[in-house]
Amino acid sequence: MIKKVITTFCLAFVLIGCKNEPKQENTTDDKIGVEFNEMLDSYYEDGLKLNPLSATAAGDNRYNDQFPNTLSEAYRDSLKNYYAAYKEKLVKFEDSKLSETEQMSKAILKWECDMNLETLEFRNSEFFPIDQMWSVNLNMGQLASGMSSQPFKTVEDYENWQKRVAAYLVWLNSVEEKLREGMKEGYVLPKSLIVKVIPQLAAMTEPDLNKHLFYTPITNIPEGFSKVEKTQLTESYSAMIKEKVIPSYQKLHDFVKNEYLPAGRTTSGITGIPNGEAYYKHQIKLYTTTDMTAAEIHQLGLDEVARISAEMEKVKEQIGFKGDLKSFFNSVRKNKELMPYKTPEEVLANFNAIHETMKPQLEKLFDVTPKTQFEVRRTEAFRENSASAEYNQGSLDGTRPGIFYVPIPDATTYNGYSDESLFLHEAIPGHHYQISLTQESTVLPDFRKTLWYSGYGEGWALYSESLGKELGLYTDPYQYFGMLGAEMHRAVRLVVDTGLHSKGWTREQAIQYSMDNEAESEAGITSETERYMANPGQALSYKIGQLKIIELRKKAKKKLGDKFDIRQYHNQVLETGCVPLALLENKIDRWIEESK
Repeated sequence: MIKKVITTFCLAFVLIGCKNEPKQENTTDDKIGVEFNEMLDSYYEDGLKLNPLSATAAGDNRYNDQFPNTLSEAYRDSLKNYYAAYKEKLVKFEDSKLSETEQMSKAILKWECDMNLETLEFRNSEFFPIDQMWSVNLNMGQLASGMSSQPFKTVEDYENWQKRVAAYLVWLNSVEEKLREGMKEGYVLPKSLIVKVIPQLAAMTEPDLNKHLFYTPITNIPEGFSKVEKTQLTESYSAMIKEKVIPSYQKLHDFVKNEYLPAGRTTSGITGIPNGEAYYKHQIKLYTTTDMTAAEIHQLGLDEVARISAEMEKVKEQIGFKGDLKSFFNSVRKNKELMPYKTPEEVLANFNAIHETMKPQLEKLFDVTPKTQFEVRRTEAFRENSASAEYNQGSLDGTRPGIFYVPIPDATTYNGYSDESLFLHEAIPGHHYQISLTQESTVLPDFRKTLWYSGYGEGWALYSESLGKELGLYTDPYQYFGMLGAEMHRAVRLVVDTGLHSKGWTREQAIQYSMDNEAESEAGITSETERYMANPGQALSYKIGQLKIIELRKKAKKKLGDKFDIRQYHNQVLETGCVPLALLENKIDRWIEESK
């Protein structure tokens, strides 16, 4: 999973006949081309002002002291005006006078505006400002650790963070008001999610400063700071945490525990809130960039579960297990030989060893690789119990590495049977290659370097898992089973997500279906199910995107025969950055015809 701070929305538009990128051709009218690209630059720059956390995530430090109150009416109005204004500006640029790359950018920007405006018509983001997995307070916790994109290298950096925290606390103190309003309107989180939020808030009320997450930058203060600077910062950070941070979190914690939790809904799916059915339809379009219906996706999931189950049976027989597949799942879950670790460091070392194994084979599949470095890190303790493994993108200039975060609450019970596929997905050649190559592009306009379409991005990452044998991995049948298990996990998501949000499934039904069809632990499955409940539709993107990329590879190989070059195919998929699946298919079809 990629966890991006940047706001992301989908597009599902009529194809405009864009040809292959990345070459940036001269436009038929140079003046119009200049005006168009200036408009794209303005869109990007204005967007950073509205979402300064995105700027920080991209390594742009101009807005590191800012945090807008996204819950205010004024902010929502500014967003509406922003998207409406740029949608209007696009009208004057005729496709015939734009280059092919510019036509694609125009189509993408139009649908960015349309989908954002559509999203703003729903009140979910307003009435669900916090949850156990996706909300901005968790992002701020990562920044507060000093180990994420917020820099703590200069005195100004430290002062910027204090200003940002002050503005963030305005937002945090607005959360209770929005939750209360949501309660009146029927917008309330399920109880099972609320109980996971409470300890996250409680962790920020730690009275011992040396143990408080927001104090971490002080414990890691740079050596080069003067004694006076260290003293002043220590005093001001101590006061900020004691007098502002802790009281704000304590107040919200008490409200959520004592008033919001009792009001929590017992339904699990999004149809349990007003306009939930329409919202889920919107979310499907948002995350898959297709017009598929919930019913179609549910059936696709059932078909994929059956197909992958048959492949799993073959691995079970290879290993020599005598019971049925469900018994084999339980065996894998409890197999102590698959839990050889004693410390988190050993788990991280294994991922680095996987990278070393595959390095010699990478050039056979990829002739263009990113310059941005990456690291494997343990997920921060404050969110580790509710987190999934995830990738956080590096900075646009490549100075901050991409980071693969692994939650390891207890190394002795960490089951590593799927670590090879997990590395391929989150790191190389999955999210790290796709995102870093996009950010390093010298052709794409800036606004496209930070776009995220989950159908494409997560589809690429899941497709990357299928490359394991070509990269010298999956020689251990358990690791190959782990890959099948990861694919099954995404197929199960199609069934469970649509079951929860369109068929009235309960949380318990969803957990049981997952337990019956995959080898994840019950704790992991429970966390995953609650993830789907918190963000309907997001989990659909992986499998739908993967199947499309596999389909296009097979099509290209069949039509090109001996001319097919897997490295060139991967270049074609990756070079345009994140795009909707329909546009990707159009691009690959044209490449096939031109390559003939």
